[in-house]
Amino acid sequence: MPPWLPRALRRIRRLAAAGHVRITYKAFCELQELGLEADDLVDVLACLSPGDSDGRLPSRFVDTWLYVFRPRLAGVEIYVKIALRDDCVVISSHEDQGPEEEGPEGGR
Repeated sequence: MPPWLPRALRRIRRLAAAGHVRITYKAFCELQELGLEADDLVDVLACLSPGDSDGRLPSRFVDTWLYVFRPRLAGVEIYVKIALRDDCVVISSHEDQGPEEEGPEGGR
């Protein structure tokens, strides 16, 4: 397990449990395409495990890491990209498309 992962997971879980999650418009639309609500995603964030992690990558626009997870939600593996700031910002949340996923900022 990478050394940064336990700290990132603790912070994501804590922010999700406290309701400090923002979902970008893009991620919200992707959730709707899956027939899911924002609360469903917040619940998933609060329960992320190390096995859900697919690494992290640097943002192209700001000096921060973007954390990538592939948890299962409603029987579907989803791709979730998160930036950690004062709150947990979900940048992307769509059905997993495999290894050739999105670029660092959510563009396909």
